[in-house]
Amino acid sequence: MRHDLSRLRLLALAPLHRQLQQNPHSLRDWVRGAVERLEEVEPGLQALAPGSASRDQWPAAADRLLATLDPGSARPPLFGLGVGVKDILRVDGFETRCGSALPAELFAGPEASLVTRLREAGAWVMAKTATTEFAYFEPAATTNPAHPEHTPGGSSSGSAAAVAAGLCPLALGSQTVGSVIRPAAFCGVVGFKPTYGRIALDGVIPYSPSVDTIGFFTQDLEGMGIVAGTLLKAADTQAALPRSLGIPEGPLFGPVESAALAQFRRTVGLLRDQGWEVRSVPAFADLPAIRERHERLIGSELAEVHAAWFEQYEALYRPRTAAMIRFGRTVSLEQQAEGRAGRSRLAEQLEARMEAEGLSFWICPSALGAAPHGLASTGDPWMNLPWTHAGMPALSLPAGSVVGPTGARLPVGLQVIARRGQDRELLAAPWPDLNR
Repeated sequence: MRHDLSRLRLLALAPLHRQLQQNPHSLRDWVRGAVERLEEVEPGLQALAPGSASRDQWPAAADRLLATLDPGSARPPLFGLGVGVKDILRVDGFETRCGSALPAELFAGPEASLVTRLREAGAWVMAKTATTEFAYFEPAATTNPAHPEHTPGGSSSGSAAAVAAGLCPLALGSQTVGSVIRPAAFCGVVGFKPTYGRIALDGVIPYSPSVDTIGFFTQDLEGMGIVAGTLLKAADTQAALPRSLGIPEGPLFGPVESAALAQFRRTVGLLRDQGWEVRSVPAFADLPAIRERHERLIGSELAEVHAAWFEQYEALYRPRTAAMIRFGRTVSLEQQAEGRAGRSRLAEQLEARMEAEGLSFWICPSALGAAPHGLASTGDPWMNLPWTHAGMPALSLPAGSVVGPTGARLPVGLQVIARRGQDRELLAAPWPDLNR
């Protein structure tokens, strides 16, 4: 049995945050170590967009950040935290390529307001992170830090891998189907997709504006809470929720691999041991129709976003992306409108069921199994699609590992889903350590 977890490295955000708040000048020491880590793992990992990071850039950035400190003032809330930014978000001083061969000038424009807010909070951009082409299924060159022969997932491939490998404590991703939750699980980190609309999408090269949601990766849940508490728009006072979880019984679990299902059952046992009530609740009887509706919606909007570019540069698009754009062109305006209406309808149905059953959250595996072998596919987002279609906030927690058919031990995750707007409740719930 072959286990290769050598490229995983501890870099929890919360302890680093405390260290930098107490001793901001320790940033220089941390950056020196980060440069060493970059040179050690990035040639094989390929988590960062080509040309977006070098050994000279990071120390200079740290010096510039330290020069802004006012000795008599409190530190900004995210001072010194380095961020990897998925290469579909515009960042001043960095090219935006979207994992594509199209000319970069097509994507130029003002910096994403989320990136600006991070800078204003004291964070700094370490690099752009690799993405699948236009956040769809054509993979980047990134490998999985847990085992280089396995995919890191997608489309936020580089963001999940960079955090798991200890290159940066925080990275930004996006999710249109399963592009935050799935790679977080495959790489063994925490992934959080907020409620749709909680994070502004300006400065983002879109896939499907009606669905796209910016999300985050950290190694630790406490660190995710620090970031979300700074960046999410104001919300109602946090509610106290009962420890009641629902497993969506029905077709969602049909394709789940046996090893992942066994690990999920062990995780459910851990939750019950910690005082959570867990029970099965029927859900998603119409899952094939939900999937079809979602794919039509996102395909049609992808075709709209790329209409002019595709006319001029069709030959530069990779096959799966081009096929999705062509499919999107066949979707009628009526079908597109039904897709948008179906999103709210599904969320209302799920939340009504939660209310009727007294559930605080839904839970299920974050993916069908561990990261598939090979780099040609980023895995199937089946477990994420209905929750994304509903626009509900989702969290992937590291939940142990399984041994795959190649003998590699690979991470898996637990996906937890809350009602729309209950992002704070989702992150603040007393989740036990499930990574055992």
